[in-house]
Amino acid sequence: MGHVEGLRERKKQRTRRTIASEALRLFAERGYEETTIADIAEAADVSPRTFFSYFPSKEDVVFAEIDDRLAEVADRLAQRPPGEAPLETIRRSIVDIMEALVTEHGAYGAVQVQLILERPGLRACALQRMTATQQELEQHLRDLCPGISEIDAVAASGVAIGGMQSVIVHCRRHGYSPEAMRDALDRTLTLVENGLCSVAALSEAY
Repeated sequence: MGHVEGLRERKKQRTRRTIASEALRLFAERGYEETTIADIAEAADVSPRTFFSYFPSKEDVVFAEIDDRLAEVADRLAQRPPGEAPLETIRRSIVDIMEALVTEHGAYGAVQVQLILERPGLRACALQRMTATQQELEQHLRDLCPGISEIDAVAASGVAIGGMQSVIVHCRRHGYSPEAMRDALDRTLTLVENGLCSVAALSEAY
């Protein structure tokens, strides 16, 4: 039964990724406003009803990859091995998804970023997602580090999320190659770690 459920879940993830990828391709070729949900469904070889079972709206499909990767980070943070320092858990969680961020959507990563930067509605959605993610990470830090102060938790979550998000946007906006983007993210992770090392609670094993 578990094997069947695993196959079903992988199929759902493939369908979700296909819908998102085809949507970005159509946005690049036709424009955001000119592309309908029916167009996206046809390109992804699904029905409009199936589209809505994965995404509530056309806006949400733009953020599919971001939502998926943030959910993966949250899952990994919630599965900290006993005795592992929180800082190591954070590093492991981020490293695990860096490769996916580098290769996801290929040439259409720039399209995604451009849409978000140019359209006020999408910018507002992006801000809401970033704020919610920082608050979620802040709560994870408090769970991981019972001794962390309120300000340290808020600042650390802002440094981690803000640093990675800013560099991803920069790299995609300027068309970095996968190798250059990988190097940029690795450098960003080092800078984030150096900043978080000043928070003693993050280096203690619980």
